[in-house]
Amino acid sequence: MTTPFNADFDVGARLREIRTEAGLSQRALADRAQVPHGQISLVETNRSSPSVATLRKILGGVPMTMSEFFDPDRPENDNVFHRHASFLELTAKMSKDSAPISIRQVGDSRRHNLQILHERYPPGADTGVSMLEHAGHEGGIVISGTLEVTIGSQRSLLGPGDAYLFDSRTPHRFRNQSDQEVVLFSACTPPYL
Repeated sequence: MTTPFNADFDVGARLREIRTEAGLSQRALADRAQVPHGQISLVETNRSSPSVATLRKILGGVPMTMSEFFDPDRPENDNVFHRHASFLELTAKMSKDSAPISIRQVGDSRRHNLQILHERYPPGADTGVSMLEHAGHEGGIVISGTLEVTIGSQRSLLGPGDAYLFDSRTPHRFRNQSDQEVVLFSACTPPYL
């Protein structure tokens, strides 16, 4: 069973460990990830808390998924049923904000080549100004709240029961500009986070 949210998780130290194990300098990782050179240093020293899009981009330079980043020792399993308490938290550990985005993964996405996510966006939450973009397809259904979804040049406010489905190579972004939390379930294949 996965440990629930751990506010003490040190994103900077974990990134430094991964970069060092890969034999990369900060500059080399920044070049591979196509991020500004100083950004790796800022994250590693915890002077900058990366957005979902930024951390995913940095990890692409290694390469590594966010589930491998946050829970590297998680054993593979072939469980068929998954209780809410066993979902793997992929993002809330990144932010020092009082209300970070929470994206929790169901089961072992690597084993099934499918990532199913339970997502929570508090008021003001945003996946980042840098749009997400990756190989694959994804879709989701809003359970509660109103989520602004931007896919390429298209933008829509989605409420309970509304859904999206698109080619993930199209730049995309998710924002909650309301004063209520947004909850949704999504899936992505192949796994991205």
